[in-house]
Amino acid sequence: MSGQTASVDGGGTQRGTDRFVIPLLLVSAFVVILNETIMSVALPVLNRDLHIPVSTGQWLTSAFMLVMAVVIPITGFLLQRFTLRQVFVAAMTLFSAGTLLCFLAPGFAVLLTGRIVQAGGTAIMMPLLMTTVLTMVPADRRGRTMGNISIVMSVAPALGPTISGFILNALDWRWMFGLVLPIALLGLTLGVAFIRNVTEPRPAAIDLPSVVVSAFAFGGLVYGFSALGGEGAGSALVPAWLAISVGAVALVVFVARQLRLQRAESALLDLRVFGSAQFSLSIALVGVSFMALFGAIILLPIYIQDVLGLNTLVTGLAVLPGGLVMGLIAPLVGRLFDRYGPRPLVAPGAAAVALVLWGMTLFGPETPIYFVVATHMVLSAGLGFMFTPLLTGALGSLRPELYSHGSAVVGTVQQIAGAAGTAAFIAIMSSVAAGRAAEGASEVAAQAGGIHVAFIVGAAIGTVAFAATFFVRRSPDQSAAPGVPAA
Repeated sequence: MSGQTASVDGGGTQRGTDRFVIPLLLVSAFVVILNETIMSVALPVLNRDLHIPVSTGQWLTSAFMLVMAVVIPITGFLLQRFTLRQVFVAAMTLFSAGTLLCFLAPGFAVLLTGRIVQAGGTAIMMPLLMTTVLTMVPADRRGRTMGNISIVMSVAPALGPTISGFILNALDWRWMFGLVLPIALLGLTLGVAFIRNVTEPRPAAIDLPSVVVSAFAFGGLVYGFSALGGEGAGSALVPAWLAISVGAVALVVFVARQLRLQRAESALLDLRVFGSAQFSLSIALVGVSFMALFGAIILLPIYIQDVLGLNTLVTGLAVLPGGLVMGLIAPLVGRLFDRYGPRPLVAPGAAAVALVLWGMTLFGPETPIYFVVATHMVLSAGLGFMFTPLLTGALGSLRPELYSHGSAVVGTVQQIAGAAGTAAFIAIMSSVAAGRAAEGASEVAAQAGGIHVAFIVGAAIGTVAFAATFFVRRSPDQSAAPGVPAA
């Protein structure tokens, strides 16, 4: 893939527009990812205004995650077959159209359709951004740029519930989409005006059976885990265990087919990315980190409201600083990565995550809220020291022709790990709480006991992840970068 062609051939003006590409992609990605979590606070309001049960309203989140899980594996093909400009315009057009549908929705059916269309654009954006960075940014400067991507990955989901809470206090729920729409349209307009083709597409055929099997595999796993950990789990359209079983079987079939197709360079998702030991280990650690992140995100609001007895506004404000801390340290982590490589950052970050999760096992009905906020901030900082080095090192260890497939794998792992982390933490908490309640414990004490055991399991997983960080190595291209000390 010849990523620098446009800037070499186009002169100074073209180089200027090329410098505009990544900031525009970053802002666009921030806007679209914000909508992944904007529904979490709004669901009770939507259920009431649209006169729908909780299990129906849950589909506004579940359908979004399902479409993400189905579309992300296809992005490897899209980024090879089409130019950066074409893929960006398609993604932002889908997102803008979906946002408009949600804003104008007269009822649930149109709102759900809008969320599905939104998700199609969102799923494309992060792999597009990562592949573009790998193509355009020299190896010795990727860390700081990937640090900016970490801001998008951490701050946007953290701000979603807070922003939706403020909007719902002052305006109709439709303005959650109405205020985003002009920004999305501006991003689309600027992209059409300024983004040029900085990648060279190559002929690629899409294997339709692989698309179908991947939909059952990744969609089944994400839906199953989401149903297992969701509020409407008992009334899910398909039982969680059945969805997970179908997803697991389909995943085996999908992997077998990709291994056969990649011999002819026609795999939908090229699994040769796992031929890099650095990529495999880093992606495994990213998956564990996302399980911890989403598990904490789902448990902390429950703990703050049900055990400490605080309201939703306090809950939203309590978890906001953690996301901001992760975003603020991301550029620093990126610069440190460019200079020192991944291990000096990942190991301390993983240690902090494990220690904080062990600290969270001490949470009880009398724990001060400031201690909860402080521990969440340290957890977020630890994860921030892990994400940028792991993602940069993993993708940088691949050959250029595998960048798009590596980016698609990263996105897929994030979705599945997030859903699995949520499901695991909720399932453990619910099971233990039910047992404690059956023994005669009060509702608050039972809930606190369930959360305590869930954090113990999370801390044990975090400890294993910390041990694995000592096997992380610098990518070959990073080692060769000028000014980077030898490992």
